Amino acid sequence: MTNGKTVLEPVIPAVSKSNGDYYGKDGLLYCGKCHTPKEAFFANNLVLMGKNRHPVDCRCRKMEREQQEVAIRQQKHSELVRRLKAGGFSDTAMLDWNFENDDGRAPQMHYAHRYVEQWQTMRAENLGPLLWGGVGTGKSFLAGCIANALMEQEVPVRMTNFARIMNELNNSFSGRNAVVDRLCRYPLLIIDDFGMERGTEYALEQVYNIVDSRYRSQKPLIVTTNLTLDEIRHPQDTAHARIYDRILEMCVPISCIGASLRKENAQKKLESMKSLIG
Repeated sequence: MTNGKTVLEPVIPAVSKSNGDYYGKDGLLYCGKCHTPKEAFFANNLVLMGKNRHPVDCRCRKMEREQQEVAIRQQKHSELVRRLKAGGFSDTAMLDWNFENDDGRAPQMHYAHRYVEQWQTMRAENLGPLLWGGVGTGKSFLAGCIANALMEQEVPVRMTNFARIMNELNNSFSGRNAVVDRLCRYPLLIIDDFGMERGTEYALEQVYNIVDSRYRSQKPLIVTTNLTLDEIRHPQDTAHARIYDRILEMCVPISCIGASLRKENAQKKLESMKSLIG
Protein backbone atom coordinates (compact mmCIF):
# COMPACT_ATOMS: atom_id res chain seq x y z
CA MET A 1 0.00 0.00 0.00
CA THR A 2 1.52 3.37 -1.05
CA ASN A 3 -0.26 6.69 -0.38
CA GLY A 4 -3.47 4.75 0.04
CA LYS A 5 -3.14 3.07 -3.33
CA THR A 6 -2.60 -0.59 -4.01
CA VAL A 7 0.40 -1.30 -6.22
CA LEU A 8 0.19 -4.48 -8.28
CA GLU A 9 3.54 -6.21 -8.41
CA PRO A 10 4.47 -8.31 -11.48
CA VAL A 11 4.00 -11.97 -10.73
CA ILE A 12 7.02 -14.08 -11.65
CA PRO A 13 5.93 -17.58 -12.67
CA ALA A 14 7.82 -20.59 -11.41
CA VAL A 15 10.67 -21.80 -13.58
CA SER A 16 11.10 -25.44 -14.50
CA LYS A 17 14.76 -26.16 -13.85
CA SER A 18 14.63 -29.43 -15.78
CA ASN A 19 14.20 -27.84 -19.21
CA GLY A 20 16.77 -25.09 -18.80
CA ASP A 21 14.31 -22.17 -18.98
CA TYR A 22 15.63 -18.98 -17.43
CA TYR A 23 14.79 -15.32 -16.86
CA GLY A 24 16.47 -12.71 -18.97
CA LYS A 25 17.59 -9.24 -17.95
CA ASP A 26 14.22 -7.92 -19.07
CA GLY A 27 12.50 -10.12 -16.50
CA LEU A 28 10.86 -12.36 -19.08
CA LEU A 29 11.03 -16.13 -19.10
CA TYR A 30 13.19 -17.56 -21.90
CA CYS A 31 13.27 -21.02 -23.44
CA GLY A 32 16.38 -22.93 -22.46
CA LYS A 33 16.45 -24.61 -25.88
CA CYS A 34 15.95 -21.85 -28.46
CA HIS A 35 16.68 -18.88 -26.14
CA THR A 36 13.64 -16.89 -27.27
CA PRO A 37 10.96 -15.47 -24.90
CA LYS A 38 8.17 -17.61 -23.56
CA GLU A 39 6.49 -14.51 -22.19
CA ALA A 40 5.63 -11.00 -23.37
CA PHE A 41 4.58 -7.86 -21.52
CA PHE A 42 1.05 -6.60 -21.96
CA ALA A 43 0.85 -3.52 -24.16
CA ASN A 44 0.66 -0.04 -22.60
CA ASN A 45 1.95 -1.32 -19.25
CA LEU A 46 -1.37 -3.04 -18.69
CA VAL A 47 -1.73 -5.21 -15.61
CA LEU A 48 -4.39 -7.91 -15.48
CA MET A 49 -5.16 -10.06 -12.46
CA GLY A 50 -1.97 -8.87 -10.87
CA LYS A 51 0.17 -9.83 -13.89
CA ASN A 52 1.93 -7.58 -16.35
CA ARG A 53 2.89 -10.34 -18.80
CA HIS A 54 1.32 -13.23 -20.68
CA PRO A 55 2.61 -16.53 -22.11
CA VAL A 56 3.77 -16.69 -25.74
CA ASP A 57 5.24 -19.45 -27.86
CA CYS A 58 8.98 -19.48 -28.13
CA ARG A 59 10.58 -20.21 -31.51
CA CYS A 60 10.85 -23.96 -31.04
CA ARG A 61 7.28 -24.18 -29.73
CA LYS A 62 6.05 -22.22 -32.78
CA MET A 63 7.88 -24.65 -35.06
CA GLU A 64 6.42 -27.61 -33.19
CA ARG A 65 2.91 -26.17 -33.45
CA GLU A 66 3.33 -25.44 -37.17
CA GLN A 67 4.55 -28.99 -37.79
CA GLN A 68 1.53 -30.34 -35.93
CA GLU A 69 -0.80 -28.15 -38.00
CA VAL A 70 0.85 -29.30 -41.23
CA ALA A 71 0.47 -32.94 -40.15
CA ILE A 72 -3.21 -32.41 -39.31
CA ARG A 73 -3.87 -30.69 -42.66
CA GLN A 74 -2.08 -33.47 -44.50
CA GLN A 75 -4.07 -36.10 -42.65
CA LYS A 76 -7.35 -34.33 -43.48
CA HIS A 77 -6.25 -33.96 -47.11
CA SER A 78 -5.30 -37.63 -47.38
CA GLU A 79 -8.61 -38.73 -45.90
CA LEU A 80 -10.59 -36.48 -48.25
CA VAL A 81 -8.67 -37.75 -51.29
CA ARG A 82 -9.23 -41.33 -50.15
CA ARG A 83 -13.00 -40.71 -49.93
CA LEU A 84 -13.07 -38.95 -53.31
CA LYS A 85 -11.31 -41.85 -55.00
CA ALA A 86 -13.48 -44.43 -53.25
CA GLY A 87 -16.59 -42.71 -54.59
CA GLY A 88 -15.13 -41.48 -57.86
CA PHE A 89 -13.92 -44.71 -59.45
CA SER A 90 -16.09 -47.65 -60.44
CA ASP A 91 -13.04 -49.95 -60.55
CA THR A 92 -10.19 -50.06 -58.03
CA ALA A 93 -7.71 -50.67 -60.88
CA MET A 94 -8.26 -47.03 -61.84
CA LEU A 95 -6.39 -45.97 -58.69
CA ASP A 96 -3.16 -46.89 -60.51
CA TRP A 97 -4.01 -44.84 -63.60
CA ASN A 98 -1.88 -41.84 -62.68
CA PHE A 99 0.95 -39.75 -64.05
CA GLU A 100 3.48 -41.55 -61.84
CA ASN A 101 2.74 -44.81 -63.67
CA ASP A 102 2.94 -43.32 -67.15
CA ASP A 103 5.59 -45.07 -69.24
CA GLY A 104 5.85 -42.14 -71.64
CA ARG A 105 4.62 -44.11 -74.66
CA ALA A 106 1.34 -42.26 -75.16
CA PRO A 107 2.05 -39.08 -77.16
CA GLN A 108 -1.31 -37.62 -76.12
CA MET A 109 -0.37 -37.62 -72.42
CA HIS A 110 0.71 -33.98 -72.56
CA TYR A 111 -2.96 -33.13 -73.17
CA ALA A 112 -3.79 -34.73 -69.83
CA HIS A 113 -1.10 -32.73 -68.05
CA ARG A 114 -2.29 -29.51 -69.65
CA TYR A 115 -5.92 -30.25 -68.79
CA VAL A 116 -5.05 -30.63 -65.12
CA GLU A 117 -2.84 -27.54 -65.14
CA GLN A 118 -5.60 -25.48 -66.79
CA TRP A 119 -8.45 -27.07 -64.83
CA GLN A 120 -9.97 -23.79 -63.60
CA THR A 121 -10.20 -22.52 -67.19
CA MET A 122 -11.51 -25.86 -68.47
CA ARG A 123 -14.18 -25.84 -65.78
CA ALA A 124 -15.16 -22.23 -66.42
CA GLU A 125 -15.44 -22.81 -70.19
CA ASN A 126 -17.12 -26.23 -69.84
CA LEU A 127 -14.47 -28.03 -71.90
CA GLY A 128 -13.27 -31.62 -71.95
CA PRO A 129 -11.50 -33.90 -74.41
CA LEU A 130 -13.21 -36.56 -76.52
CA LEU A 131 -10.54 -39.28 -76.60
CA TRP A 132 -11.21 -41.49 -79.61
CA GLY A 133 -9.26 -44.33 -81.21
CA GLY A 134 -8.79 -48.07 -81.32
CA VAL A 135 -8.88 -50.55 -78.48
CA GLY A 136 -5.89 -50.53 -76.14
CA THR A 137 -4.40 -47.18 -77.19
CA GLY A 138 -4.36 -45.74 -73.67
CA LYS A 139 -7.52 -43.59 -73.75
CA SER A 140 -8.90 -44.84 -70.44
CA PHE A 141 -5.49 -44.60 -68.77
CA LEU A 142 -5.15 -41.00 -69.95
CA ALA A 143 -8.60 -40.10 -68.57
CA GLY A 144 -7.78 -41.89 -65.32
CA CYS A 145 -4.61 -39.83 -64.95
CA ILE A 146 -6.69 -36.66 -65.18
CA ALA A 147 -9.18 -38.00 -62.62
CA ASN A 148 -6.51 -39.04 -60.13
CA ALA A 149 -4.59 -35.77 -60.45
CA LEU A 150 -7.69 -33.62 -59.93
CA MET A 151 -8.86 -35.67 -56.97
CA GLU A 152 -5.41 -35.17 -55.44
CA GLN A 153 -6.30 -31.46 -55.69
CA GLU A 154 -9.55 -32.23 -53.81
CA VAL A 155 -11.72 -31.89 -56.93
CA PRO A 156 -14.60 -34.43 -56.93
CA VAL A 157 -14.52 -36.50 -60.14
CA ARG A 158 -16.64 -39.46 -61.23
CA MET A 159 -15.24 -41.90 -63.79
CA THR A 160 -17.65 -44.59 -64.93
CA ASN A 161 -19.30 -46.09 -68.00
CA PHE A 162 -22.87 -46.42 -69.19
CA ALA A 163 -23.18 -50.08 -68.28
CA ARG A 164 -22.67 -49.12 -64.64
CA ILE A 165 -24.84 -46.03 -64.99
CA MET A 166 -27.67 -48.17 -66.37
CA ASN A 167 -27.29 -50.53 -63.41
CA GLU A 168 -27.57 -47.56 -61.07
CA LEU A 169 -30.67 -46.33 -62.88
CA ASN A 170 -32.30 -49.75 -62.79
CA ASN A 171 -31.48 -50.32 -59.12
CA SER A 172 -32.24 -46.83 -57.85
CA PHE A 173 -35.06 -46.53 -55.33
CA SER A 174 -35.01 -42.74 -55.57
CA GLY A 175 -35.68 -42.63 -59.30
CA ARG A 176 -33.93 -41.76 -62.53
CA ASN A 177 -33.73 -38.03 -61.83
CA ALA A 178 -31.85 -38.61 -58.59
CA VAL A 179 -29.16 -40.62 -60.41
CA VAL A 180 -28.82 -38.01 -63.14
CA ASP A 181 -28.70 -35.18 -60.59
CA ARG A 182 -26.00 -36.95 -58.60
CA LEU A 183 -23.83 -37.41 -61.68
CA CYS A 184 -24.28 -33.73 -62.50
CA ARG A 185 -23.10 -32.63 -59.07
CA TYR A 186 -19.56 -33.74 -59.85
CA PRO A 187 -17.41 -30.87 -61.21
CA LEU A 188 -16.06 -33.38 -63.75
CA LEU A 189 -17.72 -36.50 -65.16
CA ILE A 190 -15.71 -39.01 -67.21
CA ILE A 191 -17.60 -41.55 -69.30
CA ASP A 192 -15.36 -44.41 -70.35
CA ASP A 193 -15.94 -46.71 -73.36
CA PHE A 194 -18.65 -44.51 -74.79
CA GLY A 195 -20.46 -46.03 -77.75
CA MET A 196 -20.86 -49.43 -76.12
CA GLU A 197 -24.43 -48.54 -75.11
CA ARG A 198 -26.04 -49.45 -78.43
CA GLY A 199 -29.30 -50.85 -77.21
CA THR A 200 -32.85 -50.01 -76.28
CA GLU A 201 -34.58 -46.73 -76.85
CA TYR A 202 -34.77 -46.35 -73.05
CA ALA A 203 -31.00 -46.74 -72.67
CA LEU A 204 -30.27 -44.19 -75.39
CA GLU A 205 -32.71 -41.77 -73.78
CA GLN A 206 -30.85 -42.07 -70.47
CA VAL A 207 -27.54 -41.51 -72.23
CA TYR A 208 -28.90 -38.33 -73.76
CA ASN A 209 -30.38 -37.14 -70.46
CA ILE A 210 -27.04 -37.42 -68.68
CA VAL A 211 -25.02 -35.76 -71.44
CA ASP A 212 -27.63 -33.03 -71.87
CA SER A 213 -27.78 -32.42 -68.12
CA ARG A 214 -24.03 -31.87 -68.04
CA TYR A 215 -24.37 -29.49 -70.97
CA ARG A 216 -27.15 -27.49 -69.33
CA SER A 217 -25.43 -27.35 -65.95
CA GLN A 218 -22.29 -26.00 -67.64
CA LYS A 219 -20.07 -28.71 -66.20
CA PRO A 220 -17.36 -30.39 -68.28
CA LEU A 221 -17.46 -33.93 -69.58
CA ILE A 222 -14.62 -36.20 -70.71
CA VAL A 223 -15.47 -39.10 -73.02
CA THR A 224 -13.37 -42.03 -74.22
CA THR A 225 -14.62 -44.11 -77.15
CA ASN A 226 -13.52 -46.78 -79.62
CA LEU A 227 -15.69 -45.14 -82.27
CA THR A 228 -14.00 -43.30 -85.10
CA LEU A 229 -14.49 -39.58 -85.43
CA ASP A 230 -16.37 -40.20 -88.67
CA GLU A 231 -18.81 -42.52 -86.86
CA ILE A 232 -19.38 -39.86 -84.23
CA ARG A 233 -19.93 -37.11 -86.77
CA HIS A 234 -22.14 -39.24 -89.04
CA PRO A 235 -24.25 -41.57 -86.87
CA GLN A 236 -26.73 -43.97 -88.42
CA ASP A 237 -29.85 -42.79 -86.57
CA THR A 238 -31.42 -39.77 -84.93
CA ALA A 239 -31.15 -41.13 -81.38
CA HIS A 240 -27.36 -41.36 -81.62
CA ALA A 241 -27.10 -38.13 -83.61
CA ARG A 242 -28.48 -35.94 -80.87
CA ILE A 243 -26.22 -37.59 -78.27
CA TYR A 244 -23.09 -37.16 -80.38
CA ASP A 245 -24.02 -33.59 -81.34
CA ARG A 246 -24.18 -32.67 -77.65
CA ILE A 247 -20.83 -34.33 -76.98
CA LEU A 248 -19.15 -32.51 -79.86
CA GLU A 249 -20.50 -29.22 -78.46
CA MET A 250 -18.79 -29.92 -75.14
CA CYS A 251 -15.72 -31.98 -76.01
CA VAL A 252 -12.67 -31.39 -78.20
CA PRO A 253 -11.78 -34.52 -80.25
CA ILE A 254 -8.29 -35.86 -79.57
CA SER A 255 -7.05 -38.78 -81.64
CA CYS A 256 -5.52 -41.71 -79.76
CA ILE A 257 -4.42 -43.78 -82.74
CA GLY A 258 -1.50 -46.14 -82.53
CA ALA A 259 -0.39 -49.63 -81.70
CA SER A 260 -2.51 -51.40 -79.11
CA LEU A 261 -0.62 -51.30 -75.83
CA ARG A 262 -2.75 -54.19 -74.58
CA LYS A 263 -1.67 -56.39 -77.49
CA GLU A 264 1.97 -55.42 -77.02
CA ASN A 265 1.80 -56.20 -73.28
CA ALA A 266 0.08 -59.52 -74.00
CA GLN A 267 2.78 -60.40 -76.53
CA LYS A 268 5.54 -59.55 -74.03
CA LYS A 269 3.92 -61.76 -71.41
CA LEU A 270 3.63 -64.60 -73.93
CA GLU A 271 7.29 -64.29 -74.92
CA SER A 272 8.33 -64.13 -71.28
CA MET A 273 6.36 -67.28 -70.49
CA LYS A 274 7.88 -69.09 -73.46
CA SER A 275 11.38 -68.21 -72.29
CA LEU A 276 10.62 -69.48 -68.79
CA ILE A 277 9.21 -72.82 -69.86
CA GLY A 278 11.81 -73.36 -72.53
